[in-house]
This record gives sequence, structure tokens and C-alpha cells, in this order.
Amino acid sequence: MTDATPATTLHHRIDGPDEAPVLVLGPALGATWHMWDRQIPELTRHWRVLRYDLPGHGGSPARSSDSVVDLAQRLLATLDGLGVERFGYAGCSLGGAVGVQLALAAPQRVTSLALVSSSPRYGTPDSWRQRGVVVRTNGLDPIARSTPERWFTPGFATAQPAIVEWAVQMVRTTDPGCYIAACEAFAAFDAADALGGIGVPTLVVVGAEDDTTPPAEARALVAGVPDARLALVPGAAHLTPVEQPGAVTDLLIRHFTTSWQ
Repeated sequence: MTDATPATTLHHRIDGPDEAPVLVLGPALGATWHMWDRQIPELTRHWRVLRYDLPGHGGSPARSSDSVVDLAQRLLATLDGLGVERFGYAGCSLGGAVGVQLALAAPQRVTSLALVSSSPRYGTPDSWRQRGVVVRTNGLDPIARSTPERWFTPGFATAQPAIVEWAVQMVRTTDPGCYIAACEAFAAFDAADALGGIGVPTLVVVGAEDDTTPPAEARALVAGVPDARLALVPGAAHLTPVEQPGAVTDLLIRHFTTSWQ
């Protein structure tokens, strides 16, 4: 077990029956656990669902973490503190990178895996470090204002102004130091050569219009993970669980119902 102290754990919320198996949902950079709100009513019919906030996001303290390894360790410490030994895991973007790390570092604990809007490596290290420079220089406002074009298709952004404003405010209220550290975590993350070590059934979900982690990246995950399958979601960009909640919910239920080990 890892050391489950307040300094090493993550702010979290649990919904669903106490006796049900645990399903953990991991968020994207700049998002809080609320990005999974639309999945909760259906998922909690089958599982005890734990959602967590990344450091400096939502309710998590601003104790920054600059590696995916450390984020995974903090999540394991959180689960240890709750007495959770085995769990299914679904993560989006940075949450997906955490899922890859969990499946590689704690294979005896992960029963099944879903990687949403994820990649073996995310962009280039320089692009993430440059984003960190932007935040360090100008704060999070420029990143927040450009979030809708990365997260959503143009049609959705036009039709759902309230959700767009929610997304902008969510990013804007993230702790800047923790956001910069998460950019460093992305810059250092490269699991391309390790994917063959993932030994659990894996669903890879990608929005058909995702330019941040495009379908080619999803196919690279499927090619690398021994027991993986691809699900392409039409009419979605990067924040697929928010833009196409019903489709993502159905995919997760089907995957975790049939693949739970």
C-alpha cells in the first residue's frame, strides 16, 4: 500500500451502491470530475463510481505534480485510503495517461481499462513546455479562451453556449502552477514502447473530429495494447464524454460489463 496522507491523495467523490465493484473515472487537464456528470446516472446502476480532481483542479489542493507516475501514485494512495484494492478505470486525455500508467505499474489492481481521447504520447515535449510558458507569462485566461475550439466541435460550441462557458470557467479557475506542472507531465509522458505490457481488456474511445488526440493516435494505442479495440464517436472532438455523453456512456457500460476480470 502507498502512503495515504492528505498530501498524497486527491479530492474525490463516490456515487453508487456500496457493495458494487468500483469504477474510477479520470479527468482531462483543465477539467474537474464534473466532466463525467452525464455518465453518472447510468454508470451507478452497475458500479460504485469514484471520480477525482487533478491537483489544483476543482477541490484538489494545489500540490502540483509534474509526472504521470506521481499522479497515478496519488490516485492509488487515495484508493488505499478508501480500502479499494481492485477497480476498473476510464480516463480522458491526461486521465487516460494515468490509466496507462496504472495498468503498467499496478496490473494486479486494474480489472479493465478505457482510454478516452488518449494517446501513447501527447504532442511534442516542446509544445507542452511552450504552453507552460504561456501560462507562466499570461496566466490561464488565454488557454481558457481557446479551450472550446480544442474540446468541442464548432456546431456543439454554437449550440451549447452554457456548456462552453462552463468549460472556459473551469479552466480559468484551475491553479496555474498545477496546470504548468501537468504540462510537464504531458511533456515527459511517452508510453509507446510500453503498451505491450498492458494486460487487461482495453477500450480506446476517440471523437471523430478530435484534432488534439486524433483518431490516428487512438489507432496507435489499439495497435500497441494486446487486447484493445477502437470505438470512433461521430460528432465529437476532444472532450467526448461531454459532447456525446450518451454514446460514451453506452460504450463504457458495454465494455466494463463484458470485460471485467
